[in-house]
Amino acid sequence: MSSTGEKIRIVDLHSHYGESHILHGIDMTIMQGELVTLLGRNGSGRSTTLKSIMNMVGRRTGVININGNETIDMPAHKIAHLGVGYCPEERGIFSSLNVEENLMLPPAVRSDGMSVEEIYDIFPNLAERRYSQGTRLSGGEQQMLAMARILRTGANILLLDEITEGLAPVIVQKLAEVLLMLKKRGLTILLVEQNFRFAAPIADRHYVMEHGHIVEEVLKDELEAKTEMLNTYLGV
Repeated sequence: MSSTGEKIRIVDLHSHYGESHILHGIDMTIMQGELVTLLGRNGSGRSTTLKSIMNMVGRRTGVININGNETIDMPAHKIAHLGVGYCPEERGIFSSLNVEENLMLPPAVRSDGMSVEEIYDIFPNLAERRYSQGTRLSGGEQQMLAMARILRTGANILLLDEITEGLAPVIVQKLAEVLLMLKKRGLTILLVEQNFRFAAPIADRHYVMEHGHIVEEVLKDELEAKTEMLNTYLGV
C-alpha cells in the first residue's frame, strides 16, 4: 500500500488491559487532512483505540504506522514527537495553573506549533481568561484549553476523545468550527464522539465499533442511506 498522504495505518491491532482483551484485530487508515470519527456505544473500544495509538494500554500487537514510522514498540513520548496530540476525555489540564501557564507548559513536539497569539485568535474565551486558574474555568473553557495546548506543541495528528460531552450547544458549535478550520490547515483528526449530530456534518468518514471490532465504515455521502443501520449500532 502506498504511504503517500497516509498519516495513520493500523493493521490487525489487538489491545489488552491485564487479562482483558479489548480490541480484536482493528484495521484503519487515515489520510492527511481527513477528519474521521469512531462511533459506537460506550464500552465498544473507541477510547481504547486512541490510547492504543499512543501506547497507553497494557499490551498491544499488530501494526501501527504513523507518518511512515512503525510505532508498536515505541514509548508514548516518542509517538508524541511524531506529531501526535492526544486529548483524553478527562482533559488533563493543570487546575492550579492559569490558562497561559497551561498553554506554555508542554514541550514542543514539532517546530511549527501555533503561537499563543494564534491560539487566542482561535479561542477568544481563553484570551479573556488567560490569567484564570484551571479550577475557575467552565467545562467548555477547559475543553478549549485542552485542545489549545496540543496545538501549541505543533502536533498535526489530533486524537480527540469525547470533546463535546456535557458542553452547552454554543460551545459545541464553536468546537465544530475550530475542527473544520484545523482540517483546512491540513491537520489530521481522529475523533471519538457520542454526539452524532456534531460529528456527521464535519467528518469525512466514520468507523463504527462494537465489542472491540470495526463493524462498518461509512463515507460522508453514504450517511443518509445508512442512518437506520447507524442508529441500531449507536442505540439511538
